[in-house]
Amino acid sequence: MTSCSDCGAAANCAELFDRLLALDHAREEPWGPLHSIVVACYFLQHPAAEADASTQWGFLQVYLRDGLAAVHARQATARRRNSHRHSGRSPHDGLFADVPQLPANGPARPFTMTIADVSAGGDFPAEGHTERVRAWAAATVAAWSNDNARTP
Repeated sequence: MTSCSDCGAAANCAELFDRLLALDHAREEPWGPLHSIVVACYFLQHPAAEADASTQWGFLQVYLRDGLAAVHARQATARRRNSHRHSGRSPHDGLFADVPQLPANGPARPFTMTIADVSAGGDFPAEGHTERVRAWAAATVAAWSNDNARTP
């Protein structure tokens, strides 16, 4: 099997992502609550798949700094803003003003963890899933960052 040209995983990333999304959309623990985090990690590691990388970056920054509840609070804010009554602005305008900006030049180093690692053999077992996703988020941010100071 050849490795993924985007993230370097020796796996079919799109197939694994589809499998993970099916678990996420069931809205069951531990997969459902982490949906936005796994989407952010995947899209930042597969940039051809996502146009709004800065939003994905913002969610990862908030998650690693403030936790999942803070991500969910920002998602709620974005949903409220996504209304015809909200002056036509993007729902994400200013949502991540308090986090570092997405580096403009793409990942500065290879990804040390990918969706293949999170899948733990392809099944995304519940045990340890939250920890694997947090490590994936940290590895994704570290690869994009100019410094290597972020840890899970």
